[in-house]
Amino acid sequence: MAHAPAVTEPEPSSERLHPRILVALACVYLIWSSTYYAIRIVVQEAPPFGSAALRYLLAGVLLMTLARLRGLPWPSRRQWRDTALLGTLLFGVGNGFVSYASQELGSGIVAIVCATMPLAGAALSPLFGMRPSPRELVGLGLGFVAVALLASGGDLSAASPLALLLLFVAPPGWALGSLLVRRLDVGPPMMASAAQMIGGGLVLLTVAATRGERWPEAVSTEAIVMFVHMIVSGSLVGFLAYQYLLVHARPALAMSYAYVNPVLAVLLGTVFGGEPISARAVGALVLISAAVFVTVSKKAPPAPRPLDGPAPAQSRSVRPS
Repeated sequence: MAHAPAVTEPEPSSERLHPRILVALACVYLIWSSTYYAIRIVVQEAPPFGSAALRYLLAGVLLMTLARLRGLPWPSRRQWRDTALLGTLLFGVGNGFVSYASQELGSGIVAIVCATMPLAGAALSPLFGMRPSPRELVGLGLGFVAVALLASGGDLSAASPLALLLLFVAPPGWALGSLLVRRLDVGPPMMASAAQMIGGGLVLLTVAATRGERWPEAVSTEAIVMFVHMIVSGSLVGFLAYQYLLVHARPALAMSYAYVNPVLAVLLGTVFGGEPISARAVGALVLISAAVFVTVSKKAPPAPRPLDGPAPAQSRSVRPS
């Protein structure tokens, strides 16, 4: 989902940070950072694919209703087909796989791995006729070292091989969807994003049914609050704030969440969840943040964003969770 919506307001001056840009940045930084911890809380009680399916189906229906109230047309048959493919990659693979891995790993470690999303986008760009720039190659090198450092420690030892496989497949899945979105007919940004959420939610629902996932008879108040937070804040408020930044802010500023969010996600998991964080994980976090900064701070179109939060849909690619 990477479109920039049409707007009628004048673009604020790039010489200073307009108050609305500051508010949008605060939303993207804080909300998308918190969704990793929220997912961790929810999947400790609710099924991973089932809860992700419900999240995106509800968010997609709400966003589509808002789009219709604004007079946007229904997606065509071809647009439904294309958005279903994108929804599968962005929300099925990207967020669904993250939800599964979050059952076994702390939110901080998950956020560090998901922060490699822009690097995965740079690595996949030659498939779309885009040669990585020298800056992107430097970023890829730093990212490879960071992942190797993380894997060499014990931070990933708590997870099963399947959880690790899904976690490391999630960033390339989201990156591939973010690259494909530029080549497909997806329609107006808000309606396309809603259709992608619904398509991804249906795929996740199918996976949940195939796995025989069952909902518990009761869930805690904390899990319910976190689930509502992911729908309202993560999938709607965060998305709209990011769309505003895509239109009104410099690309480097709009993409700055990519190296800010993993740092905040680790802090939130440590402070509120009591999740331990090793020196190796901190070192990997620093390297990945530096790698993403090098990659997305160039003036060319930015690479895809990390996992959580809805992706925009056409002019610029975007993050999981």
